[in-house]
Amino acid sequence: MLPAGSIIGILGGGQLGRMMAMAALQLGYRAIAYAPPGDNVAEDACADFFESGWSDREALAAFAAKCNVVTWEFENVPLAAVAAIPPALLACPARALEVAQDRLNEKSFIADLGGTSAPYARVESDDDFARALVSVGTPGILKTAREGYDGKGQWRIASAHEASGVGFPGRPCIYEGLVAFENEFSVILVRSTTGEVRFWDSTANHHEGGMLAQSVLPAGALIEAQVGQARELAAKTAQALGYVGVLTLEFFATAQGPVFNEMAPRVHNSGHWTIEGAATSQFENHIRAITGLPLGATASRFASIDMRNIVGDAALTAYEILSEPGEPHLHLYGKREAREGRKMGHVTRVGHALA
Repeated sequence: MLPAGSIIGILGGGQLGRMMAMAALQLGYRAIAYAPPGDNVAEDACADFFESGWSDREALAAFAAKCNVVTWEFENVPLAAVAAIPPALLACPARALEVAQDRLNEKSFIADLGGTSAPYARVESDDDFARALVSVGTPGILKTAREGYDGKGQWRIASAHEASGVGFPGRPCIYEGLVAFENEFSVILVRSTTGEVRFWDSTANHHEGGMLAQSVLPAGALIEAQVGQARELAAKTAQALGYVGVLTLEFFATAQGPVFNEMAPRVHNSGHWTIEGAATSQFENHIRAITGLPLGATASRFASIDMRNIVGDAALTAYEILSEPGEPHLHLYGKREAREGRKMGHVTRVGHALA
């Protein structure tokens, strides 16, 4: 167990790092972070901040020298940057990033564990794309194999004719058939250094433009019937990766059962409701896990919970939100520039407390 006053290093400077740093402070730790230049809102909650490129090995070494443990806030931290951190400092193996950073590796990894995903094909040329349209069929989605999130790096293909207007984008991709689903949900777990696993309740997730817009509890009968099977796969995934901390798997709820969509080896937007809505938030439990503290209870505290992202210029003002009836819980991330499609914060609304 890391003693109070130890330093937690965070790779990445966004809102997830910010909320992790705030949870660390609550438990008596100090957080420092490392990220390339930008609107690094995590800096507000950190005792120190290293702003340099991912290829700056000297800066990474200086950052690591100040840390007692190192974690990350997003899955696209370059593996070369992680390799610059002494392995003994990493909260969990970099294998989790290696799998999650490539959608083709991710699909293969989950299949080996017995999970079901959408039909897919590798696309590395125009000819590959043409073959994928035949073997997988349409409608489908062409996605870059690496990077891309919140709907970026994705092209929805309604028909083979429409595909001619998209074409191969010139970088490795995956083409996935569309899944006929009724709902989307996520399984969020935390795994300790000793292998203990705890789950939060799964929310029904609603997306707009490829970005999460809302997470709701209760999630509904279909999701609740499929959570058990989805949790089994998530636990196998954490075990296979030797994972420590919070891990998220996203699923489609279909008539045939849960279909795996993607994995995020980190705290997750669909778990923001846990700050007010669960006995222990995903952020606090991530810090507990990576420092060797006992995990906290994950039970939901309210009969109904509704978390909504605040996005872009159209976001309501803090005054408007906090003037609503009930007790809305507002979180603004301190970003300097509001623009279309950018997450500026979230608000969680809760119902009656559970006995």
